Amino acid sequence: MKKIHFIAVLFPLLGCSHFENTEKQSMPLNTNQPVTEKAFENKTEHQVRSQTIMKREPKKEHELQKQLLNVPLIKQNPELKYGCEVTSLTMMLQYAGVKVNKMELYRKIKKDSDPLIRSKTGDIIKWGDPGVGFVGDMTGKNAGYAVFDKPMVDLINIYLPGRAKNLTNRPFDEILSHVSKGYPVVVWTTGDYRLPDRWETWRHEKQTIKTPLDLHVVVLVGYDSKNVYLNDPLSGKKQVKVNKNRFIDSWKALKQRAVSYQ
Repeated sequence: MKKIHFIAVLFPLLGCSHFENTEKQSMPLNTNQPVTEKAFENKTEHQVRSQTIMKREPKKEHELQKQLLNVPLIKQNPELKYGCEVTSLTMMLQYAGVKVNKMELYRKIKKDSDPLIRSKTGDIIKWGDPGVGFVGDMTGKNAGYAVFDKPMVDLINIYLPGRAKNLTNRPFDEILSHVSKGYPVVVWTTGDYRLPDRWETWRHEKQTIKTPLDLHVVVLVGYDSKNVYLNDPLSGKKQVKVNKNRFIDSWKALKQRAVSYQ
């Protein structure tokens, strides 16, 4: 990857401000097939039911039903150019019944105040750690980047004491199971829900941070057998349908980060 040499070029690419998703919204369809009358010819009802059950492969909990939660949609712009994390969290908390807005979460989320330091050629040398707090300026007046799961969990526990659930590094089936129980999940992905292709590396204290610039955060609000459904704070679209396997690949590339409540 070519290094970015000018701040004016860097700003549109950092964090969750650079991409507007164009996926079409769609509702999941019910594909359950009834037993036909023909199936009952020369067979008792018990035999038909028994054969149907025997042919079915064991299914995991989330596969027993489709789910689509009516989570409120909130847009991050124009106030929070790099605020996809706190805006997504606002959607989730409002769904849980918490009276809160994105600007309140913007003020309360922990920040990593380490300044951005560049080389003479404009390359990033040092910056903050998103695992500690939000890195940069969320409003977009200056360069901004992102925040990861732990500061978000801390913020959830302020509004829902003891109820935050960090699903980071859990199997995606477990995340879908959590959604099936009626809980939306804030997940880390990319702006177009594909594998990241723009990476940057910088130093923070004694560690090296390598992370994609096209990071984005959305709310997972539903799923069916082939797709997931997302509330996207950047595109401003509700229940965006995205191929499940494509989304899982992007989620894994972002270190399988996900947070919710219970």
